[in-house]
Amino acid sequence: MIDIDKKDRKILYQLDIDSRQTVTQIGRKVNLKKDVVSYRIKKLIEKGIIQNFYTVIDSSKLGYTSFRIYLIFQRTTPEIEKEIVNYFIENKYTWLVCSLKGRYDHDVIVWVKEINDFYSFWNKTIQKYHKYFQNQIVSIYNQSLTYRNSFLLKDDYDKADRVKYEIVGGGKKVEIDELDFKILKILAPNTRISTVKIAKILNSTSITIKNRIKKLIKLDVIQGFRVNIDFSKLGYYFYKAEIQLEEYTKRDEIINYITKNSHLTMIDESVGVADLELDFIVENTNTFYEIMDDLTKKFPGTIKNYKYFNVSKIHKLIYLPEIS
Repeated sequence: MIDIDKKDRKILYQLDIDSRQTVTQIGRKVNLKKDVVSYRIKKLIEKGIIQNFYTVIDSSKLGYTSFRIYLIFQRTTPEIEKEIVNYFIENKYTWLVCSLKGRYDHDVIVWVKEINDFYSFWNKTIQKYHKYFQNQIVSIYNQSLTYRNSFLLKDDYDKADRVKYEIVGGGKKVEIDELDFKILKILAPNTRISTVKIAKILNSTSITIKNRIKKLIKLDVIQGFRVNIDFSKLGYYFYKAEIQLEEYTKRDEIINYITKNSHLTMIDESVGVADLELDFIVENTNTFYEIMDDLTKKFPGTIKNYKYFNVSKIHKLIYLPEIS
């Protein structure tokens, strides 16, 4: 575990709100000079706390549908599991690949434009690795609602904004051209690249690139610019709770209540897994249990049961399909 001070936490919080902010803008918000902010970000990268800066792109607005696959392995070895993980990482359809502990072994989410694309992808996968899959749970991944990582601020949590700031999935399809797509492809894994550099790569002008990015934000294709933090290095754990409700009509009431919790980072909406999926980043398992116990007591007779698992490692996270 790496211990970081209050200033580093505030910098990470600001980068997670908008990782395209300049060091000057961040410096004003955390009360540090830009050179100091730049130095601290560099150190956070060197320590492996910051993995990369990525763009949240709502590819559903570009005509893509998401499918999520939970896998439970059997008769594998560490070498075989590594081979399977690399297979998913390198596949052009996948945008999220995670290793899990507990209920499932792996989580894979794919983007496809046609159902047949998913069938072809999954048929090929099954033919290759079927004997290693004890079970696979496939669901339509409809939407995710993301909340700021307010827990990073610890004692300053009351000053944090808990309003959701990303809504990925659903909404009206929009049309973009080849230049827009190329800009998204560059921004997807690296939000801090300058418009000048993007313009040079694409043989365009910085004004054009700036205006195109503004348009993509206005269209809600670009939902946000974030930082990929390895929370395990800071002593945090990522837990997902899959909740079955006795009274589904209480779902919105539960959501309104739990969003006040600083450890809630995402609400997933899918078809075929659970009535309510809540993602938390916590300091320890006991904190997670306390959150769930509080929910159960707050809404007696509403929660039928819940199951959970831990996300141990994110191998791939890129919100843009590698297919046009």
